[in-house]
Amino acid sequence: MTPLSRRLALLSTTLIIAAGALLSAGPTPVRAADYRDRLAEDEVVYFLLPDRFDNADPANDTGGLGGGLTGDRSVTGYDPTDSGYYHGGDLKGLIRRLDYIQGLGATALWVGPIFKNKAVQGAPGHQSAGYHGYWITDFTHVDPHFGTDDDFKALVDAAHARGMKVYLDIVINHTADVIQYKECAPGNGRAKPCPYRSKADYPYTRKGGPTGPSINAGFMGDEVQTAENFARLTDPAYAYTPIVPEAERHVKAPEWLNDPRYYHNRGESTFKGESSLYGDFGGLDDVMTEHPAVVRGFIDIYGAWIDRYGIDGYRIDTTRHVNPEFWQAFVPAMLERAKSRGIPHFHIFGEVADTDGRVAVLARHTRVDKLPAVLDFAFRRAVIDTVAGTRGTDRLALMLDGDALYEGGEDAARQLPTFVSNHDHGRFAYFARKAFPQAGEDEILKRVILANALMFTQRGVPVVYAGDEQGFSGGEDRAGREDMFGSRVASYNAERLVGTTTTTATPSFNPDHPLYKALAEMARLREAEPALRHGRSVVRFASEKPGLFAVSRIDPATGREVLVAVNTGTQPVTAQVEVGSQWTSFTALHGRCGPAPTAPGSYAVHLAPLDYVVCASGEAS
Repeated sequence: MTPLSRRLALLSTTLIIAAGALLSAGPTPVRAADYRDRLAEDEVVYFLLPDRFDNADPANDTGGLGGGLTGDRSVTGYDPTDSGYYHGGDLKGLIRRLDYIQGLGATALWVGPIFKNKAVQGAPGHQSAGYHGYWITDFTHVDPHFGTDDDFKALVDAAHARGMKVYLDIVINHTADVIQYKECAPGNGRAKPCPYRSKADYPYTRKGGPTGPSINAGFMGDEVQTAENFARLTDPAYAYTPIVPEAERHVKAPEWLNDPRYYHNRGESTFKGESSLYGDFGGLDDVMTEHPAVVRGFIDIYGAWIDRYGIDGYRIDTTRHVNPEFWQAFVPAMLERAKSRGIPHFHIFGEVADTDGRVAVLARHTRVDKLPAVLDFAFRRAVIDTVAGTRGTDRLALMLDGDALYEGGEDAARQLPTFVSNHDHGRFAYFARKAFPQAGEDEILKRVILANALMFTQRGVPVVYAGDEQGFSGGEDRAGREDMFGSRVASYNAERLVGTTTTTATPSFNPDHPLYKALAEMARLREAEPALRHGRSVVRFASEKPGLFAVSRIDPATGREVLVAVNTGTQPVTAQVEVGSQWTSFTALHGRCGPAPTAPGSYAVHLAPLDYVVCASGEAS
């Protein structure tokens, strides 16, 4: 297909989509521009776990089609009444809901891991399923619970036809729990996890500690990352003796992943110090990512997904638990692979899960690891502290001040995916209710809208977690992984949703929900104003108390100033804030904005409690 015919086809598809949206009285989809040309900060991302989104094909619920799984939930992992098991969502369900997602204003999909997982794992009585996608065995194919490889291709093709991008959630740090340790086997009275054994106490060249017989003679330590050095590392039993159960000897794909030599085998991580890089997560097999063969292997694995499907980006799980040298090799390889496939703006962002929101911790991984971007946990923490908390708005200003620490400074910060809710750490509404237990439902709704307004109007790439737009309010981990289709989980259905009297027992795809409508408006506003996507941030007002926070976003191309002012307090605010002295008029983009400055360089803002305004400069003097 020629470039001209491709554009014409895209235009035709877009017109059909837009017409359908108008006929259904839903929001008009945003942006019909060539999706390949959009920069990362041009996107509005919608994140979802396929198992919890929509179930269009009940035939794959148990993973039996192509997965060979039959039996009860202990085998198939399927139990729609239990929050820790598969519920039936699939890729076909995602495809049939693209109208809904695009109507919200999303331009990119971040799809939770779709690779084939170990269906069930854990000690007896403590089992759960890999519905979330992070217990991978086969890195080369789609998990049969979600559909087929062809279904994923159909999803990417359908999204691209609409001008939407697809980001895939990937895992490198670990695989599913397959490797066991002889010293901690159930027959010895205990099961994994085994205590972590350090490199000092159990070096690679010794077995059983410093006094044990020498093994892996000549190996110079993992800091010497050459193929010749690692060729000497032949015995994986330096800390524990790894055992692969016979039934799972070849369960992983590609085949090289079945070799225990490519894992650290040092026992359970404490998430501190050395063990943060070398320990197992809840028994998950921790990959030896410093091994050159592993580096080559994962470049081949994830390069092939770009080649096969033409996806647009990777969100990388648990990046802080992988050695920097791996990312220094992997990231350039993926960017080059994408570029050769005609994908010039491949968006890579890593998960550095720092719930304290320390900018220095996040920024380190852009400077040392050379990750192009990381998920902005600092933004999330600042918004929770101020809008779902009682901290002053200077907390938000401090977060923006930290942008200078990222590799590339403020320009890099505009590529950071920002979020207020996610699947691991809970939904914003949960924290708002926890902080203000006496608040009425109207106040909670306003706080949720205000948090999202900050996300859509400040620097970064806004990420909406599926269900936030329908008022989901679950807590951490499983509690915040509610079903969008009608749920059968009692705890989900007992959840008090925000902005509605319905429950998760019925499908949650309502375009008339007040949060859906509010977020769609924010997305349209962001699309219309380049300053909100590309603009430099200039803090105009912040305080040690809740209340006014004002930031000007300056369009780098035109110099246009868009003033965003929010009120995190429960009392009205009237104040003068500084603006550019050249402006003689302002236009309201959201809320009530005065038509002109009260004096050159000074502009009056009037804010209701828990509200925001967006005011754009007009003519200059």
